[in-house]
Amino acid sequence: QVQLVESGGGLVQAGDSLRLSCAASGRTFSTYAMGWFRQAPGKEREFVVAISRSGLSTDYADSVKGRFTISRDNAKNTMYLQMNSLKPEDTAVYYCAARPSTLSHWTFETYETYDLWGQGTQVTVSS
Repeated sequence: QVQLVESGGGLVQAGDSLRLSCAASGRTFSTYAMGWFRQAPGKEREFVVAISRSGLSTDYADSVKGRFTISRDNAKNTMYLQMNSLKPEDTAVYYCAARPSTLSHWTFETYETYDLWGQGTQVTVSS
C-alpha cells in the first residue's frame, strides 16, 4: 500500500512561489491517480488539482488555473505542485491524496473517492 508524505510548505508573501512535494512509498505509485486538496481554518476541504496515473491528464480548480501546475515523476514516486503568484486566500493546509485508477487518463475531483492521504503541509501567504 502506498503511503504519502508532503513537504515544501511555508510562510511566503503574496506574489511569491512555493513548490510542494508528495513522496510516495511502495512500488505501485504509477497505478494511482493523485490529487491535491486544501483546507483553510473553518472551511471544508476543497479540491485544488488532480493528475492521472500517467500524468497526461490534469484537472484544476478555477481558483488556481494559470497559477498552479501539477506534475508527477513515476520513476521517483513523487508528485509536485508548483504554486506561483500566491494569494492570501491560498493559505491552507495542503494534502496530497491517491487512489487506484483503472484507466491511465482518469482524474478525480471528489475527495471522498480518495482512500490514501498524507499528513498535510501548511502554506501561509501573507498580504
